Amino acid sequence: MDTKPVILALWSLPRSRSTAFFRMMAQRGDFLAVHEPFSNLAEFGSAEVAGRRVRTPRALLSTLRSAAEERPVFFKDTTDERYPAVLDDRDFLCTDARHTFLIRHPRETIRSYHALNPEVRHHQIGVEALHEIFTAVGRLTGKVPVVIDSADLVAAPEALVRAYCARVSIPFDPRALTWEAGDRPEWRPTRRWHADVARSTGFRQASTVYDLDVDRDPVLSGHLRHHLPFYEELHRHRLRVCEEKP
Repeated sequence: MDTKPVILALWSLPRSRSTAFFRMMAQRGDFLAVHEPFSNLAEFGSAEVAGRRVRTPRALLSTLRSAAEERPVFFKDTTDERYPAVLDDRDFLCTDARHTFLIRHPRETIRSYHALNPEVRHHQIGVEALHEIFTAVGRLTGKVPVVIDSADLVAAPEALVRAYCARVSIPFDPRALTWEAGDRPEWRPTRRWHADVARSTGFRQASTVYDLDVDRDPVLSGHLRHHLPFYEELHRHRLRVCEEKP
């Protein structure tokens, strides 16, 4: 890796298999893996990074930077909230971190989110906020950030993760594609949201089928209509891989 401190960020929609991606990155062992620090700060008033408890966005950004002085940092976070401090930090968006993005069709995000929280609010679907960070990073860096689609990830995990690693200049480790089932301490504040990945041992297609017609629901269909154009724009830039035929 580069000698410059490394912060690799994965911004994702909620309910998009991002915790499974986090589990893979933790399995590698070469990164300090930080789980949803900005979400935890927004929801619970504090977040922990490298054993340090922080209570403001400014302190969180500073702590991520200082932790990266000691070892490479990977964090994943979801955009069911908007993070103005991130958007206002030009250096963090442009040079101090490498920002990547994980998407899922908003219809599927809505179904999965609704199953856990039937009162899901419009902004919590998160595609607009994700697109906002993506756009800011692209504008400041002059490059299209790496985008991966959750459907592609479970369809061809090895090929997609290999391509992702190549794009962000880290070694590909095939051993990290599988892990032992079980909870992790980072998930305790929001454990019920991570039950599926706690049972998993690798990337897989979802087994749960939701009997919910988002398009006909008077509220949820509005969420879908609003967020779909942002998803389609992000999807256009997704990382594409072709599996080799045996």
